[in-house]
Amino acid sequence: VHNGGLYKRPFNEAFEETPMLVAVLTYVGYGVLTLFGYLRDFMRQWKIEKCQNATEREEQKDFVPLYQDFENFYNRNLYMRIRDSWNRPICSVPGAKVDMMERVSHDYNWTFTYTGRVIKDIINMGSYNYLGFAQKSGTCQKAAAKVLSHYGAGVCSTRQEMGNLDKHEELEKLVARFLGVESAMAYGMGFASCFGWQELKGVICLAVKHNLFNIFLFPLLIQGCLILSDELNHASLVLGARLSGATIRIFKHNNMQSLEKLLKDAIVHGQPRTRRPWKKILILVEGIYSMEGSIVRLPEVIALKKKYKSYLYLDEAHSIGALGPSGRGVVEYFGLNPEDVDVMMGTFTKSFGAAGGYIGGKKELIDYLRTYSHSAVYATSLSPPVVEQIITSMKCIMGEDGTTVGKARVQQLAENTRYFRRRLKEMGFIIYGNEDSPVVPLMLYMPAKIGAFGREMLKRNIGVVVVGFPATPIIESRARFCLSAAHTKEMLDTV
Repeated sequence: VHNGGLYKRPFNEAFEETPMLVAVLTYVGYGVLTLFGYLRDFMRQWKIEKCQNATEREEQKDFVPLYQDFENFYNRNLYMRIRDSWNRPICSVPGAKVDMMERVSHDYNWTFTYTGRVIKDIINMGSYNYLGFAQKSGTCQKAAAKVLSHYGAGVCSTRQEMGNLDKHEELEKLVARFLGVESAMAYGMGFASCFGWQELKGVICLAVKHNLFNIFLFPLLIQGCLILSDELNHASLVLGARLSGATIRIFKHNNMQSLEKLLKDAIVHGQPRTRRPWKKILILVEGIYSMEGSIVRLPEVIALKKKYKSYLYLDEAHSIGALGPSGRGVVEYFGLNPEDVDVMMGTFTKSFGAAGGYIGGKKELIDYLRTYSHSAVYATSLSPPVVEQIITSMKCIMGEDGTTVGKARVQQLAENTRYFRRRLKEMGFIIYGNEDSPVVPLMLYMPAKIGAFGREMLKRNIGVVVVGFPATPIIESRARFCLSAAHTKEMLDTV
């Protein structure tokens, strides 16, 4: 680690390079698949093989193509071969174990038929249920059921109209205390969590953020602002940055030399053509990177942010609840001051077993958002039982429920993470990421292994997520395990 003096604890990450032979075989595998894809397309064109993909009608043949040619080619000839590895329907609470509906395909994954059989007790290694709060019994369930009977399922209105409940106010005060910030605001969808702030001359930022299973927000970062974004930031951050209208520059993943060079260039050269100073420079990073299993080098990022007088936006979607001695995320993990992060974004969809997201920061920032954020003005407010699920689980983590259950879950997750990573490394697998990250990528590389691994694990009653191109680089396909405090040592040994 460069600048080791900034760290109060060891920081160990591993990203072993792809072996040359494996890389060559992977490219050959994709090449063979592509050749056979063109052959099958030729056969479909001449009606030798049935064509089941979306095509233009005959009378539209002279139109500009409606579908992207290569994307469709990839979907029908490569993705379709292993489509059964995704979108598997579960029919139970996504706890440590899940029940899955069995399905079969008689046309090579173009369509699926359900057999009516349910596969029981599959070890769930694919949910972001880090602290095990996604359960159908216990304190959270009872509290949510009580609120449901009193408030109903939803308010059917926005916060600014008739949708602001006392529960929403309670949640936001609790989130602010949990994060150690002045104020916080809750959103109904994590992907849509956004931020904004005011400059003397007017609005300069209304940017993004995310989380899985949601909708994006409409950010508004005017021209003259600069976003410095990590190359592996989540799609919602990338989309929000593009929609903002600001200039975007990318720095290498977790590479502080690359980030500092961009900061220096931005200050020395200013805006293109005019050479005027940038109105604002915003650094965009995540706490835990969900595909790499790495943790942001936050002490170094904050040091650079202070040195070059820029702003920092931290997405804690995967780190809130999952890192730190008391589950307060990557800021606590490194022992830093929350005030050093200008905008703290997170989600309730993972560690808290609920839905929605939050933005935390200065009171001025949050007050501005309540008035101008698109999600605050137009989106329906959070469902009351969902709010209660978040409140109850967060109080449990903080120890305000009078028990040590929350603290024990945070500790159990950390133990499970270190144990599982150590065992996989001892078995000889190539594992990416930080030793404390509950997201564990196991490298598969070759395209044929993507489907084979997922299917073979399912045969052994283990549910995993397999990921390939274009979600990862073409030679870095992987399986991604997500650890949970609900996993027992016996479950992890089985996996």
